[in-house]
Amino acid sequence: MEVSFFIFVIIAFAVLLRYLEGSFDGDRVQQYIQERGGELLNQSWDPLGPGWIGEEDSRIYEIIYRDSSGSVHRAHVKTSMMSGVYLTNDRIIKDPPPTSD
Repeated sequence: MEVSFFIFVIIAFAVLLRYLEGSFDGDRVQQYIQERGGELLNQSWDPLGPGWIGEEDSRIYEIIYRDSSGSVHRAHVKTSMMSGVYLTNDRIIKDPPPTSD
């Protein structure tokens, strides 16, 4: 019984740690986008996203965001507490609405 309890504690700790990392990652990505005048619309974990091979410390997410000009983008982002935020495969999926003159 002691061994099974120890295994349960380790698994629970790993799940809690991953949850906390994801929370910090979300805040870090949102701040990165907002500092550039954008708005984060959606973020989902993509563990097999571009750049995952050989990656040990960073986590990869697929995000959708609106930039300062109103264009909506889909991109992958790689982030970790020590390495910052790096966007890859950033492409516009919706142009901004036309402005009336």
